[in-house]
Amino acid sequence: METIFNEKIIRSNTILYCEHWNKTIKFYRDILKLPITHETDWLVEFQLLDHSYLSIADAHRATIQSAKGIGLTLSFKVEDVDRAHGLLCGLGIKVSEIKSIWGERAFYLHDPEGHRIEFWA
Repeated sequence: METIFNEKIIRSNTILYCEHWNKTIKFYRDILKLPITHETDWLVEFQLLDHSYLSIADAHRATIQSAKGIGLTLSFKVEDVDRAHGLLCGLGIKVSEIKSIWGERAFYLHDPEGHRIEFWA
């Protein structure tokens, strides 16, 4: 797919600026088990897919402030939404019930910064 600049996008990275930086990193690293691909003293990058990444930046050390979870949803399609739901519940993570939405099944949770995360299948 070409963009307006007639260049293909070859890598995607979403950056979340967080006030609760350490807790948020632990959530994505230890709970969601995302692999770390880059780490500095104020930013940690996690790999989602081959060319798709999620970075957690320390808002106290960046020029961009935290959105405090407002107006943002990370949406992840998974192979087995029931299994994902059960695993997170088993870890004591507060998750919503699985709901039918747009002909699919989904549930929601929030990271320590308040960003909503949707898992669906």
